[in-house]
Amino acid sequence: MIELEELVKSHAIKGIADTKTAKEGDITFLSDKKFLDDLKTTKASFALVKESDKEFVPKGCKAIVVDDPYLAFAKLTQIFAPKPKIKSENIVIGYNSKVDDTAIIMSNVVIGNSVTIGKNVKIYPNVTIYDNTIIEDDVTIHSGTVIGSDGFGYAYEKDRTPVKIVHFGRVVIKKAAEIGANCTIDRGVFNDTIIGENSKIDNLVQIGHNCELEKNCIVVSQSGLAGSTKLKECVTMGAQSGTAGHLEIAPYTFIAARGGVTKSITKSGVYAGFPIKEHKTWLKEQAKIAKLAKEKNQ
Repeated sequence: MIELEELVKSHAIKGIADTKTAKEGDITFLSDKKFLDDLKTTKASFALVKESDKEFVPKGCKAIVVDDPYLAFAKLTQIFAPKPKIKSENIVIGYNSKVDDTAIIMSNVVIGNSVTIGKNVKIYPNVTIYDNTIIEDDVTIHSGTVIGSDGFGYAYEKDRTPVKIVHFGRVVIKKAAEIGANCTIDRGVFNDTIIGENSKIDNLVQIGHNCELEKNCIVVSQSGLAGSTKLKECVTMGAQSGTAGHLEIAPYTFIAARGGVTKSITKSGVYAGFPIKEHKTWLKEQAKIAKLAKEKNQ
């Protein structure tokens, strides 16, 4: 990345684009062979490629050989990221809250009492942070998200009238985590709801009370974790997937889109379907169902 940083600083690289739309002064990348033809005719001035693809970079385009072009591209976008120009208004900060001077708090953010916000935190407009929340360094929270709202829990009278359980716990968001737009993360009953270091949560995600995400977890859009779900490190929840409460998912597990986890997963792997099962088993079952349906319609 040192060479890339130097090229950016020297203004040799003027922009980032894909292989097809890149123009002179841009840098592009090849991480998928299906775009190889576009690379061969790209107008970019620089291309991030693997050693094996260097020969396909056209004349006039400098090949920059890296082990992982997509990873290098991701890091390059951070170098190019514009510094936000902030004119914030209508920010509310409660009693005994501590916001580091390096944090960027945008308009209409409401921060409750006894909240701690660390270094280089970025909070976009219209975020609400309830009392006692802890947000560690380098966290990003996008617009419309609510952190630390009361968990959803009730006891019942004999006639089934619900009686609310008040939640006294906190939400703790660890270093370098990122929370998408319009997410809700509920505080715990007594213990904390924890979002692990460098975990990334997409837009429109619900995290229930007392959930614990370890480091490097990914939760994709429209997913939901019921209360007391524990994701071990590097778990990925695909779009619109969900869990029942009080279960644990083994590290490095991938839950495919719309997967429904109804019991703990103790063996790392790829899972799909509802109820959840190993992905290869699910694919075989889907093929059999499709075959039976075809035979029935013949």
